[in-house]
Amino acid sequence: MRWPLLRLPLGQWRAHPWRHAMAMIAVALGVALAWSVHLINESALAEFTSAVRSVQGEPDLVLRGPREGFDDALFARVVLADGVRAASPVVEIETLMHAAASSERGLTIKLLGIDALRVAGVAPDLLPRPDSGADPLAVLDPHNVFVNAAALERLGGARGSEVVLRAGPAQHRFKPAGNVAAGGMPLAVIDIAAAQALFGFEGRLSRIDIRLSPGTDAAALLQRLALPPGVAAVRAGDDLERASNVSRAYRVNLTVLALVALFVGAFLVFSVMALSVAQRLPSLALLGVLGMDANGRRRMVLGECGLIGLAGSALGLLLGTALAAAALKLMAGDLGGGFFPGVQPALRWSPWAALVFALLGVLSAVIGGWVPALQARRIQPAQALKGLGAPLGRRPSAWPGAALMLAGGALAMLPPIAGLPIAAYAAVAALLFGGVAWVPWLMGLVGLVPPRLRGGNAVMRLAVARAHFHRDTASALVAGVVASLALSVAITVMVGSFRAGVADWLDAVLPADLYARSGSGGASADQLWMSDATVNAIKALPGVARVEASRTRALSLRADLPAVLLIARPLDDPARRLPITGALVDAGPGEVGVVVSEAVQSLYGADPGTLLKLPVATSDGASSVDVRVIGVWRDFARSFGAIVIDAAAYRRLTGDARVNDLAVWLQADASAAAVREAIRRQAGDAAPLEFATPAELRKLSLAIFDRSFAVTVYLQIVAVGIALVGIAASLSAQVLARRKEFGLLAHLGLTARQVTAMVAIEAGLSLVAGVAIGCVLGLVVSAVLVFVVNPQSFHWTMDLRVPWLRIGVLCAAVGATGALTAAWSARRAVSGDAVRAVKEDW
Repeated sequence: MRWPLLRLPLGQWRAHPWRHAMAMIAVALGVALAWSVHLINESALAEFTSAVRSVQGEPDLVLRGPREGFDDALFARVVLADGVRAASPVVEIETLMHAAASSERGLTIKLLGIDALRVAGVAPDLLPRPDSGADPLAVLDPHNVFVNAAALERLGGARGSEVVLRAGPAQHRFKPAGNVAAGGMPLAVIDIAAAQALFGFEGRLSRIDIRLSPGTDAAALLQRLALPPGVAAVRAGDDLERASNVSRAYRVNLTVLALVALFVGAFLVFSVMALSVAQRLPSLALLGVLGMDANGRRRMVLGECGLIGLAGSALGLLLGTALAAAALKLMAGDLGGGFFPGVQPALRWSPWAALVFALLGVLSAVIGGWVPALQARRIQPAQALKGLGAPLGRRPSAWPGAALMLAGGALAMLPPIAGLPIAAYAAVAALLFGGVAWVPWLMGLVGLVPPRLRGGNAVMRLAVARAHFHRDTASALVAGVVASLALSVAITVMVGSFRAGVADWLDAVLPADLYARSGSGGASADQLWMSDATVNAIKALPGVARVEASRTRALSLRADLPAVLLIARPLDDPARRLPITGALVDAGPGEVGVVVSEAVQSLYGADPGTLLKLPVATSDGASSVDVRVIGVWRDFARSFGAIVIDAAAYRRLTGDARVNDLAVWLQADASAAAVREAIRRQAGDAAPLEFATPAELRKLSLAIFDRSFAVTVYLQIVAVGIALVGIAASLSAQVLARRKEFGLLAHLGLTARQVTAMVAIEAGLSLVAGVAIGCVLGLVVSAVLVFVVNPQSFHWTMDLRVPWLRIGVLCAAVGATGALTAAWSARRAVSGDAVRAVKEDW
């Protein structure tokens, strides 16, 4: 009995291949998009962590100090301590490197100073490998440099020619004498003594990598070592965890966004199966008469949905794998996020992960077919065989929708889970389902319209009456409209708010006429800087009205999080110079006040009025300094935080007079291009600068923003398109289920045009309800995205900006297109005889 039952769904698939293929393709697109995003992210992360491992080896412990390093006398104690099998001292530097014969600025490179006699015991991939025929002792020559494959490729593959490495205004020449096996971003290795002597690390180290003897208690060893202030022991996996944390929120949000296509695809499965059940009503009723119980019919429909989901998932996995392979080749796994620089990942394919995404595809199809399966279960065989259709369901209640909406509001108030807005995503889902559940209840309000206001037209009276008494079918008709329009409105508001916030922020943080910087910020700022003499000379140039100099450097406040950026700049009036988000507090007598970004406040609990310990070496020999947080500022450039300190206070504390960035105000008649060239000549080779005007920075920033969110436009089009197809399918299903009713109306004198008008009016009433709920629901969901998801994911806030004109156009377009689709479907469905109606396709 089981195998013959497959003939019924297979017959439907043969009779309407495009309809079922469309549902399968909808599932396939959702799975493909989500699976490709997963593959790209996981491949890039795996390659990045593999590169980190090759650079750091497999130490059991890593002793790290501040960016400026710690006394290398600690290494002697470490290497002689009981339980230490091997130890490797390392100096870490980030600087510029270029061929000596080249006049280009060069590439940013990680430079490691290592002891070639010790590094093999901890990080063999960093062991220099001299070129064939070279002196084996070349690894000890302080004038030699060894580069990895990425650096050699960026340098043009030239061997033997000298390269230049920058240390502030100084330039040091090295001879490439071989290579290292370490992968990842461009990397160079030199002798540790040369690194200390030439790059400002005399008598200091950046880290010590330790391999322990078997059975050694790490805690006891650290107690015996008595680490000096500013030096901390971290686990070998902390750097890998930090590398993962850098992009985790980005990866998760992108994956959730990709799953939106799978979510809206479930509504198309719903529409297709609703139409299929309506067309097979007599067949299902006959199966009931022949002995198949209600649960058997439900299982059969759900089985068909599972087959659609399974076929769609298989196709989606293949398509997603191809998309991921192409993206990795074209974009190197970056996805526009900038989290994996210099990484060229290979595709990493996991069968277990593929199984999870395949199950998601099947689950979405089964969820989409759940309501049609219940409709098949509720069929009364005798009544259906007489052509009387399905009985009226119970009166819809507002409580399920209200309960889901309240649950969504409660979930939105919960804090992040493991640093991710998991509860907020659940809140969005609850709000969407709650809005769909409210459609039948809202349609019930149609019955409250007094008869005298419904007009004297019989068609209008029939349409309003049926819309009221069969309001449960409204959910089937406009469920996709509610969900897709709500998501489209929410994404439109969120992206519009974000873009407007970024534009306003750029206006606030770019007040000067010209900007110049010596390094890209972060770690490279310690080697790429300008002197006070250079800055003073630039101030005296013709056309320059005023110059503000700032110092930037990276600080590691926690081992498991990426470094924050410390910015030393004039801070006499924080409210005028920075986009402050709240009230400012005063620092106490003798205290140094700082302004932290929202990310620092969120990640480190640095609320205004609290003390924050900065790991910077001071002039009096201390390894850190306590500062008072006096305010919080909005910073869209650094999602892991920035701290602004007054430049004069920073110099007084640290004695560091280096400058990395210049903000230049021009005289009224000055040419920006002429001043730029004059500054470049004045800085000379000692400080290769990058220049940009506020207009250039604004254009570049907004272009990057628009590229990052271009996928949302695609998702909106897909979501609305699926919703409109769902309207056509659902309306066709309902019309086919009512063909006997239309026959009776024809006998009573109604023409086909009048029946079409009646159906179109019913659909129009449902569409009005769906568009109204979708629009309001979209505004509510956008508030969750703006005020909950965004701060919990990226640790910055923004104001809600509602683009009313765009939303109005979007709602009008969806409503008008839906009405035309409904009218077209109704005309097609009621035209012709009963045989043609049964075979009607859309």
